[in-house]
Amino acid sequence: MKVNFCRQCGQPMAIAVPVGEHEYRHVCNGAGGCSYVDYFNPKMVVGAIVQHEGKILLCRRAIEPCKGLWTVPAGYMEIGESSAEGAMRETFEEANASVRIEAPYAHWDIPAIGQAYILYRATLAPPYTYSSGTESLETRLFAPADIPFSQIAFSSISISLKLFLEDLRSGEFRVHHGVIDKQLGAPANDPSTFTLRQHQTFTMSKL
Repeated sequence: MKVNFCRQCGQPMAIAVPVGEHEYRHVCNGAGGCSYVDYFNPKMVVGAIVQHEGKILLCRRAIEPCKGLWTVPAGYMEIGESSAEGAMRETFEEANASVRIEAPYAHWDIPAIGQAYILYRATLAPPYTYSSGTESLETRLFAPADIPFSQIAFSSISISLKLFLEDLRSGEFRVHHGVIDKQLGAPANDPSTFTLRQHQTFTMSKL
């Protein structure tokens, strides 16, 4: 991303290393400029793995990237909300579903694309209904054995759902943390183009 003009004073920006730092930044460099530094930081994605009567709620995406593929309700966190509140909001926007957050489930860092994912375990809340939001072509409850892993949209979601099924089989939920390494330019859902490293788990509770 390139910034041409300073958002503080309107003067031209230059790419330079600010005094006392070690990374290149966009720095206000115009005549009489204010020396403002415009930082670009990773984006936070929040979402929920929602259970109801032994099944898991998935949404089929109506927008790019990965239009037509399945994912859990998730999206960018907004200013003014907590990560859990963001997960609940995204679930309502994408699946018209009210949920109860049960516990944190996964935190994945994806350095190559500047994102961090925080996913929660959740259950459907009254009135226990769901339907397609504006960003979803379809919403459906899947039995664990029926989850279409070949049609899951994102590496972070594929990894999370596979670990979720492991936890279901073991009878014990864990909290997961790790780093997902992706090949730049590769399809978001190609399992041959991403790997999970530094995977840590922490036991939360019995099912």
